[in-house]
Amino acid sequence: MADFDFDAPPASPLAWMEAWFTEGDGLDVPNPNAMYLATVDADGTPSVRTVLRRGFDARGVVFYTNYESRKSEAMSSSGRASVLFHWDQTDRQIRIEGQISKVETEVADAYFARRHPESQLGAWASQQSRSLRDRATFESEVEAMRARFADAPIPRPPFWGGYRVSLDAVEIWQGHPHRLHDRVRWTASSDGVFNRTRLYP
Repeated sequence: MADFDFDAPPASPLAWMEAWFTEGDGLDVPNPNAMYLATVDADGTPSVRTVLRRGFDARGVVFYTNYESRKSEAMSSSGRASVLFHWDQTDRQIRIEGQISKVETEVADAYFARRHPESQLGAWASQQSRSLRDRATFESEVEAMRARFADAPIPRPPFWGGYRVSLDAVEIWQGHPHRLHDRVRWTASSDGVFNRTRLYP
């Protein structure tokens, strides 16, 4: 595990984030790209759930979901979200706060085309976050979609796609014994330049 100098952090968090994501993806654990997505709805009710990181660059972190889900409704209302990555094996975490935007149509189409056909059918069949009578109902809806598309390529549903969480604020945290942890926060200014501050843990 590479060491990072928290007394002299880089001007931008991107290199550290990329390194930690790469290291995390190599861990022998299920879903090493899992992240916790926190939102607040129009009534001020907070909610958190696990989604998977499917992209990352200077514009932010990308994940995919149903555009009509509860999380999507909350993000549409507030326009913002927070994300947490935690790797217990390396005692590290990254926290992001940012604005929400949909990924480009061609990006979402390309990602959907790479999914397993069964996952593609599930995306069409699932009325995510809505009431479901029983599993048999869901499975019959999947079979209906299988018949609908037969052996043809399955297109991306218009109600399904990707979101990007911008890097308005990024905190990188490294755990140490006796809770003497390292922690740095970067905040992005309007011109895209980051301001960084070391924080007490």
